[in-house]
Amino acid sequence: MGMFDWTEKSAEVLRQGGVIGPDERLPWPQTAAMGVQHVIAMFGATVLAPILMGFDPNIAILMSGIGTLIFFLITGGKVPSYLGSSFAFIGVVIAATAYAGKGANGNIGVALGGIIACGIIYIVIGAIVQASGTGWVERLMPPVVTGAVVAVIGLNLAGIPVKNMAAGNFDSWMQAVTFVSVAVVAVFTRGMVQRLLILVGLVVATVIYAVLTNGMGMGKPMDFSGVANAAWLGAPAFTAPVFDGNAMLLIAPVAIILVAENLGHLKAVTAMTGRNLDAYIGRAFIGDGVATVVSGAAGGTGVTTYAENIGVMAATKIYSTAVFICAAAIAVVLGFSPKFGAVIQAIPLPVMGGVSIVVFGLIAVAGAKIWVDNRVDFSDNKNLLVAAITLVLGTGDFTLKFGGFALGGIGTATFGAILLYALLNRGGATGPARP
Repeated sequence: MGMFDWTEKSAEVLRQGGVIGPDERLPWPQTAAMGVQHVIAMFGATVLAPILMGFDPNIAILMSGIGTLIFFLITGGKVPSYLGSSFAFIGVVIAATAYAGKGANGNIGVALGGIIACGIIYIVIGAIVQASGTGWVERLMPPVVTGAVVAVIGLNLAGIPVKNMAAGNFDSWMQAVTFVSVAVVAVFTRGMVQRLLILVGLVVATVIYAVLTNGMGMGKPMDFSGVANAAWLGAPAFTAPVFDGNAMLLIAPVAIILVAENLGHLKAVTAMTGRNLDAYIGRAFIGDGVATVVSGAAGGTGVTTYAENIGVMAATKIYSTAVFICAAAIAVVLGFSPKFGAVIQAIPLPVMGGVSIVVFGLIAVAGAKIWVDNRVDFSDNKNLLVAAITLVLGTGDFTLKFGGFALGGIGTATFGAILLYALLNRGGATGPARP
């Protein structure tokens, strides 16, 4: 069966408790509707990541669609996944570009060069996995390492919304209103609204902000002139990469994080679908790597497979790769709408800060969830010390200098976790830690 030859199934299959497999699909109208849902699911995070790095959100959305199509082609249409902006790049991109946290990033070119270098390393890892299997990756990055590295991404970023995205007391209170709004939506709503907790919480907080500022004069009012003046259709602002050695060395190691993330997502999809996708892991890495290179070459963020979309599949039991073709096409269309980009830019900074607190916290907890799901034994000194040291290296932004090059935060934590585990796993004694 070719990659575009899906077996059509009726909605009755779902009503009777069945599933729609990766090589199956519902009738096209329902498949397209599911595509819209996947766009909405990835939307908040895919747009938030470029804003936090000073990238153009229109480019990010466009490249998420193109990246998903590239991934589909390279995996032969066998792996249901959506590729969106990766948060693993935020810390290193901010460090490489000295981005201040508001508006366009004036030094975006050097970040793009680093993103391309990262994508190339990712492709090479994928090619090695395709040739030799995944055993060595799983030995190098067991759950205690991947959990710590993922948690560190969130913890390392925590200072950005707290220190840089609230200009005064009112803004700080608005951040609190925002994260409470997201939490209330997450806990007290059901169905699709609950699935869109970030987006709905952001909309609620933005409305409250507008009432308090534009209506009651309590803070900096929202400016809608950019939305009114923006065209409905137009080409996004593409940016050329600049290849700077320091920036490339700083950003390229993110490939290790993307490998761990993608591997975890593929294992989750395998568990949900009952289809063993191990044969496609190398191709999935290559697809994600190529998509990251293409995105970086155009001015977009690095991309990764998205847990948000895996969550939608788990809820709907629809794993059809045809759905992701539809989602990708919608994202490409949105990428060519300056009006859409202007709406995103109009969101108040404190509201984005409140959302960022939630998102970065969820990333940190996702790392802990990897430990819980894999029953990592913290009575074993090896696991305890790897996790403990990694968390503080990343959260404290521990930096090591090699001549003119500095490796900080997420980089030292990632390599520290991998190397420390390899060192401590060489037959050392295990057992409970002593106080």
